[in-house]
Amino acid sequence: MGPGRLVPTLVLALVLAMGSRPQEQPPREAHSLNWNKFSGFWYILAVASDGQGFLPGRHRRKLGASTVKVHKVGQLKVVLAFSRSQGCQAYTLILRKDGKKAVFRNTLKGVEGFHVLSTDYSFGVVYLRLGRAGRTAKMLLFLSRRNTSSFPSMKRFVDICETLELADGVTVLPKDASCAHTILP
Repeated sequence: MGPGRLVPTLVLALVLAMGSRPQEQPPREAHSLNWNKFSGFWYILAVASDGQGFLPGRHRRKLGASTVKVHKVGQLKVVLAFSRSQGCQAYTLILRKDGKKAVFRNTLKGVEGFHVLSTDYSFGVVYLRLGRAGRTAKMLLFLSRRNTSSFPSMKRFVDICETLELADGVTVLPKDASCAHTILP
């Protein structure tokens, strides 16, 4: 092979090698999730979203909180408390398990999907797909049983944010837990 053919051959080999790499798949729901172990009180330490206007300005942000409880077979009761521009607000949702997929939803309330993507039961990464009136938003919640997190669990959250292309929308919430305490059991 002459020098005139070497460069195009190397470029072709590089393109083929790059194209044959497996594409990174979005994270899937944690396998063999024990909903009874996952149930209970969680602090929301960080949020990532592609939607605008979800959180108030920096000076008004506080830790959020969530409680998750198995309501009935195939149903979850989820309470989310967030600091909004009007103050702390709590939202209660009954989510139903989809018959075919590992997802809980309540489309009438605008929740198209609730997935636990990663957990060791001391932290959790929850993926919410929200949609109403033709508008949709993706949101990741970083949950912890304590109002602090470990570096590996925060790294896991950031890695999932990058995979779902939400890294630009990450907000770590300040440790003011006054809003979180509004739904403590």
